[in-house]
Amino acid sequence: MNYQIVDRNPWRLDGQSATRLGIVDIGYGGSVEVPAEGLAAVVRSQKALHTARENGIVYGADTGVGANREIAIPARDVRSGEHALRLLRSHCMAVGDQVPDHVARSALAVRLNQLLSGGSGISPVVVGALAEALRTGSIPPMHEYGGIGTGDLSVMAELGLTLAGELQWLRGGIEPITFDDTDALPLMSSNALTIATACHGLSRWSAVLDASLVVAALTLMAAEGSTQAYDPRVASRRPHAQQEHVSRRLSLLLESADRGVGARVQDPFGLRVVPQVAAVAVDAVQRCDQTLQLEINSASENPLFIDGEALHHGQFQLATLAAVLDSVRTSSYAVVSLSAARIGMMMKSDITGLARFLADGPPGSSGLLISEYIAQDAVARIRPLAFPNSAVSVNISIGLEEHASFASQGARFLGQIAEIASITLAVEALVAVRALRLAPERLRDCPARAAFDMLEGSVAMSAEDRPTGPDVEAVREQIYHLAQVVRALD
Repeated sequence: MNYQIVDRNPWRLDGQSATRLGIVDIGYGGSVEVPAEGLAAVVRSQKALHTARENGIVYGADTGVGANREIAIPARDVRSGEHALRLLRSHCMAVGDQVPDHVARSALAVRLNQLLSGGSGISPVVVGALAEALRTGSIPPMHEYGGIGTGDLSVMAELGLTLAGELQWLRGGIEPITFDDTDALPLMSSNALTIATACHGLSRWSAVLDASLVVAALTLMAAEGSTQAYDPRVASRRPHAQQEHVSRRLSLLLESADRGVGARVQDPFGLRVVPQVAAVAVDAVQRCDQTLQLEINSASENPLFIDGEALHHGQFQLATLAAVLDSVRTSSYAVVSLSAARIGMMMKSDITGLARFLADGPPGSSGLLISEYIAQDAVARIRPLAFPNSAVSVNISIGLEEHASFASQGARFLGQIAEIASITLAVEALVAVRALRLAPERLRDCPARAAFDMLEGSVAMSAEDRPTGPDVEAVREQIYHLAQVVRALD
């Protein structure tokens, strides 16, 4: 499922206006622009840190961190910067797979934008190095383990050591920088990787979700279903969030199709309840997108330096993001399982009026019998990934940190769900197109017809018994294009 670049114009990173779409585009090579006012905010926050330090001890700069918060650091270590490097080294436990390049690059963009919002106290040289890494296309090593939704400390330490020249860049590279004695904690105090992972996962799932409406419309045509269930007037009588919007989209996709009862007085649930099931998922995506925009543009470093004062807080706790990610994932399961239900429906000759399993060959031909197995395997793999991560907690750092959101896991699982869900959706699309090729008179002159033409032109889907895995993969490559069919109607 390939991502389509949206905009090659520079994305403005100013700590205030970055978007999920921009962060994702930057991940795939989009350029960035850092305005002068953003750098001015960094300078002001560093001055605020210095003022706070003159007025007392600053956590993480003059002390240890976590349960070591009461332990003062010898002045000689602070002045030499050795304490900062020790913090980075001790927190760098690089374990697991290297995150994909596009996610690592997006994480750099998130961290840069957060720092540009001011409040961290970090040195401008660190901010400049992050901007230079993005400009040159340099990719730091970032391993996936360590985040639990309270700060991606390990991977941010890995980034810090890469900037300092102690670790090698995976791609490209910039000149090593010298960290000030107060720079380590401000750099590490971030959920940048979790947020970047969530941005990519949400973008992929949003495309699958939009494409699912297009595929459902194809299935309705293939099954000679009724569009009455998609009438916005029906949704308006119980106007849950996004339900009228989804109904309107489906109606527009099928706007020239017959508006009668179709081949049946009433269709199976797989067709009839699409607005109700999809609306929950659309609403969850919208709320998650709003939360991500806030996280991308927020100063959440602990402590924050405001008006010369060091303010200690829990803003790094991603409870809100964890909750909305849980909502996106749980609602995604219903969407995918409904797609699988439609696939099963289309295997029945009493529904389609065609041969069982949409076979077209000698007696005993299996047609697309195996499609249900593939779809249900995908649904089963999604089921555990949809479990709410915020329903569990943790107790670490000698009991000082006794709660975590586990948003990091929720973000990673969302990306996995999107990839798996695209398989079920591609299978359903294959089934719908097979049925419409067997009964071309069911095709209607409506926007959904464009999706049929697109899919028919991308794969050779003859109805004889043959391996169809390559067809499914070819359809998966069209997911973003299918999503654009319905997005063009908004």
